[in-house]
Amino acid sequence: MKVKTVEDLPVEGRRVLVRVDYNVPLDDAGAIGDDTRIRATVPTLRYLLSRRASLILVSHLGRPKGKVVEGLRLDPVARRLSQILERPVAKVNDCLGPDAEAAVRSLGPGDVLLLENVRFHPEEEANDPEFARDLAAWAEAYVNDAFSTAHRAHASTVGVAAYLPSAAGLLMVKELDALGRLLEGLERPFTAVLGGAKVADKMGMIRNLPADVVILGGGLANTFLRAQGKDMGGSRVETDKLDQAREIMAHLRSRGVRLVLPVDAVAAPEIREKVSCRTVPVGRIPAGWQALDIGARTLELIRPGILNARTVFWNGPVGVYEVPAFACGSIMLARTIVEDSGADGGRFTVIGGGDAMAVSVRAGIADQVSHLSTGGGASLEFLEGRTLPGVEALASEA
Repeated sequence: MKVKTVEDLPVEGRRVLVRVDYNVPLDDAGAIGDDTRIRATVPTLRYLLSRRASLILVSHLGRPKGKVVEGLRLDPVARRLSQILERPVAKVNDCLGPDAEAAVRSLGPGDVLLLENVRFHPEEEANDPEFARDLAAWAEAYVNDAFSTAHRAHASTVGVAAYLPSAAGLLMVKELDALGRLLEGLERPFTAVLGGAKVADKMGMIRNLPADVVILGGGLANTFLRAQGKDMGGSRVETDKLDQAREIMAHLRSRGVRLVLPVDAVAAPEIREKVSCRTVPVGRIPAGWQALDIGARTLELIRPGILNARTVFWNGPVGVYEVPAFACGSIMLARTIVEDSGADGGRFTVIGGGDAMAVSVRAGIADQVSHLSTGGGASLEFLEGRTLPGVEALASEA
């Protein structure tokens, strides 16, 4: 699906409503823990500012469920964005109403205004047409640069596009290009590495990705291993998904896809640092113990599938990486993905999902990856082959 892009949109000297995703983690003191999503929108914002546009930014934060939640206001975001852009970022305490109207009317070319958390209004998630029309009234054009919300048919992601000339931002375009390359026109061999905890999160993607090799790790792999009859001890297993796992394995065999599962695991009786742990073969995990990371033999097993690939996609850690004792597998996996990829980008690599991105930063390889996707659930749905409402709203007629 082709989309109209911000570079095709007349924005010179105009007020532009920009949907961004500043749903960033906040600590107990309200400080931003990771500003990756904020920084990812900067190219679009700077492009618009270079055209003397006035920017009206719309975002959500957390899940306030249509109510004002003081701890989910966007003031920390406005401060961080101001530091990054090196210019003032005004902030109002609502996205509609007289204060917002006054702030919008006072905007001049190159000014930036951040509206309050749009999900403080229940009409946002309901995609209420009147609410969308009121938001659209602030501007003369609309840019959606929040790919990570594109799977939601909300007022600020879909509704406003009906009332304004609309286009995709540079981040949205980058995500669509990179993820689209995993589905069409990719260079083979293509290896997909999928981890994380839940089978349901990855089932549709496993079926739809045109991979030559599929490598599974983490809690996801535990369910597949149990489906093969392996004793996983006290490891987390989704017993209600065993039949689906068997069906997926049969589906991959029918397509000639090579499936790689762990052959050993770092196991422990509980998830905590400085706990007694040891590496054991899969199927011989002690009763009550859990598989919490992949072992050295598994790392060696998966290396050829990655190093021989021309395209690699990774989503989801292969262990409980938050605990240092169980982070080695995910860190070594990250480093393998960029190993010998060459300065010319000889291997096209995409890492998606907040956990995998966090591992890539910890492993020191984030700047060596072809594309780090901030798309979250939208990325998974896109790679399942679903149509995303926020993208469809920007579809080009050409």
